[in-house]
Amino acid sequence: MKLIILDHYLEASEWAAKYIRNRIIQFNPGPDKYFTLGLPTGSTPLACYKKLIEYYNNGDLSFKYVKTFNMDEYVGLPRDHPESYHSFMWNNFFKHIDIDPGNTHILDGNAADLQAECDAFEEKIKDAGGIELFVGGIGPDGHIAFNEPGSSLVSRTRVKTLAMDTILANARFFHGDLSKVPTMALTVGVGTVMEAREVMILITGAHKAFALYKAIEEGVSHMWTVSAFQQHPRTIFVCDEDATLELKVKTVKYFKGLMLVHSKLVDPLYSMKEKIEPPKKPYSD
Repeated sequence: MKLIILDHYLEASEWAAKYIRNRIIQFNPGPDKYFTLGLPTGSTPLACYKKLIEYYNNGDLSFKYVKTFNMDEYVGLPRDHPESYHSFMWNNFFKHIDIDPGNTHILDGNAADLQAECDAFEEKIKDAGGIELFVGGIGPDGHIAFNEPGSSLVSRTRVKTLAMDTILANARFFHGDLSKVPTMALTVGVGTVMEAREVMILITGAHKAFALYKAIEEGVSHMWTVSAFQQHPRTIFVCDEDATLELKVKTVKYFKGLMLVHSKLVDPLYSMKEKIEPPKKPYSD
């Protein structure tokens, strides 16, 4: 497990975007070999998406041979609703890059048979060869995707009832009106994300500090589902200083002491414009 600590949110977001860029370019995707990328929604990944769009506009990165799978979607919210995750992804990311719409996969919260939709999503991931890199964010209660406290750590994509803390946190997207916030969602399971070949979790802000503490310094618990990724062979937590406020000083010093080594993950920063042969596998300690 790696913990990358940057000074503030924008630096953490840029580091994450650089890492995604390098991983895609190192993978060398093509018409017979697509890079599969798991993606989150919410406010945390927005700056990361903006940097990825910037890389695309500069000609440094292409998503032509990338397939994406999003973590979740609300149940019952119209697809074209401004707060649906379909709308979020298209407005904040997909419409600004060269990805084929047919290669983007988002759960349908209005499907006639919700569990069948979830099962089909799992099959689509398998048919794509699994997820190469799953990027995620967490809630203040440590939930990954919509795997709320108490979720099984081997869970698969399913219908999930949202916890009141999550409903309250998401009310800001619905003008503070709790009655308009969906109470159910479709979500990938913890087990689904654990099967990705690599997982990168973005955690920023003081309000996520206790969740980061639970993820890093305490044991694995279904009450803090993000803690499951302690057991993944290739997990990267990317955070800002504010998110480390609940960690022990020696923990922060330890991981900051590794930054000179971990910086090799994004330096050199590769570009699709350059005729260089990147290493076949990303650096790992």
